[in-house]
Amino acid sequence: MRTITLEEHFISPGFLAGPGKEFTERLRNSGPHGARICELLQEVGDKRVAEMDAAGIDVQVLSLNSPGVEQAEVADQIATSREANDFLIEAIKKHPTRFAGLASLPIAAPDKAADELERLVRQQGFKGALINGHTRGRYLDDKFFSPILERADALNVPIYLHPTIPPKAVVEASFGGFAPAVSAMFAGPGWGWHIETAVHLIRLILGGVFDRHPKLQVVVGHLGEGIPFMLPRLQKNFPTQLTKLGRPLGAYLRENVHYTFGGFNFPATFLDLLLEVGAGRIMFSVDYPYGSMKEARAFLEQLPVTAADRERIAHGNAEQLYGM
Repeated sequence: MRTITLEEHFISPGFLAGPGKEFTERLRNSGPHGARICELLQEVGDKRVAEMDAAGIDVQVLSLNSPGVEQAEVADQIATSREANDFLIEAIKKHPTRFAGLASLPIAAPDKAADELERLVRQQGFKGALINGHTRGRYLDDKFFSPILERADALNVPIYLHPTIPPKAVVEASFGGFAPAVSAMFAGPGWGWHIETAVHLIRLILGGVFDRHPKLQVVVGHLGEGIPFMLPRLQKNFPTQLTKLGRPLGAYLRENVHYTFGGFNFPATFLDLLLEVGAGRIMFSVDYPYGSMKEARAFLEQLPVTAADRERIAHGNAEQLYGM
């Protein structure tokens, strides 16, 4: 069975020296495991392919690691995203059947971001873009970002909406007051950035993004960032009479959004997502190197779905959405 994973990360030298410097230093200094993660993020070649072979992963769709460039100054966003994308182009050239790419975009400069997306899709065969949440508290439903969404729509490529830390004021108000390590986990991968991503996605819907761009597709990880559990409640409390949108809120979540595993190898959470959106909207992922390829592959094999649906989740849905 062919397998394609979609939330798989790397870091480039420019990111390491620029917007990612604080993140990577903190990761390296967190202990042996963090240092190992940092090492694996930098290896986008034969060693990674060998690990993929050992785990039964055929293709990784690669993206620049969080926090990406989105919180940097505009000039740094432009320079670092270009450097990271060019670095990824070279990695893909060396292993064109094993790696594919999602663009890093300087979203604080929307016209340049749109042009960079078009360059990468048309000239280099990239499969779309990954955006790490807000840029300094500004979300993609803001019409400021319309050039990016319009170009993605025109190019028929999806946007992967990846978590980032909530804005500083939210972190201080909602997640502060604990030991630094506890607050960091609370605001980040332990809770906060999943909820932040769910809020961002709901903003896209309520902001009319999918009414303006009805073909646009967005991908979120971690089995839906908590949204499947809340989907019936959201639909009940946001009727079209209130939202003035063209469709019920749940329709957008089932027709404009796709969902990946991204390190959430949790059977009950998977079943909730499956019941809410169906197998045609779910795609395999690992969240490498934070997640284990072998563990994710074993989870895929154990999913309580038909053989045909397992194939769709493993590769078929990704092939259709990303033109692979």
